[in-house]
Amino acid sequence: MRVFAKLTLTELKLFLREPVSAFFVLLFPTVLVVILGSIPSFREPSADIGGRRVIDLYVSIAVVLTLAMVAIQVAPAVLATYRERGVLRRLATTPVSPLKLLGAQLAMFGITAIVSTALVLAVGRLAFDVALASQFGGFVLAFLLTTAGTLAIGLFVAAVVPTGKAGSSVGTILFFPLMFFAGLWTPREVMPGVLQRIADFTPLGAGQRALGDAMTGSWPNLLSATVLVGYVAVFGVLAVRTFRWS
Repeated sequence: MRVFAKLTLTELKLFLREPVSAFFVLLFPTVLVVILGSIPSFREPSADIGGRRVIDLYVSIAVVLTLAMVAIQVAPAVLATYRERGVLRRLATTPVSPLKLLGAQLAMFGITAIVSTALVLAVGRLAFDVALASQFGGFVLAFLLTTAGTLAIGLFVAAVVPTGKAGSSVGTILFFPLMFFAGLWTPREVMPGVLQRIADFTPLGAGQRALGDAMTGSWPNLLSATVLVGYVAVFGVLAVRTFRWS
């Protein structure tokens, strides 16, 4: 456990030494909430979204944005780079197995996601009076399912791409359509019905809906939970079967 903790701390330090990635993962979702919350109309209840405010919706969207950047953009590039440079292969000959490094990476990603999410929720609450999740247990469950689903996809990408640059490129290609269905540009609640239905079956769309349910006092709906578990199962198995250490 001490070796694992040291590995995790080392990976966290390496991540923080990349200022661009650290900013976008840890701070950008909160900055987005601040910018949108500064728009007066976004702080007013709207009949189009059931009397809620736009900023209320964007807090859960910002949480999903955090997970998307961690799992879809950062993780594939980092893990593919380690394999490309032979780090994983060399670790296989030492007491520190590549599997421990992979676990430390996942732990580091989880820590950064939790910190970023906490910042989003705190700023949303203190600056714009966005209510915290009324169903805390449901929020934790939705957060864990969304994290697991997106990381499973990220690990699969890392398993099949040949280089770190390719991992970054594929992650970016996936990021924009997935975030569209999570409501980054247009909240899901005001999308046409057909787009809402499609969003229900995407990992980030399902995750945002599940988090939104928890924010309003409900447990994640069965459809969103089932979709997220499906992504974990399918892409988790594919990642395990295709991941190469060298």
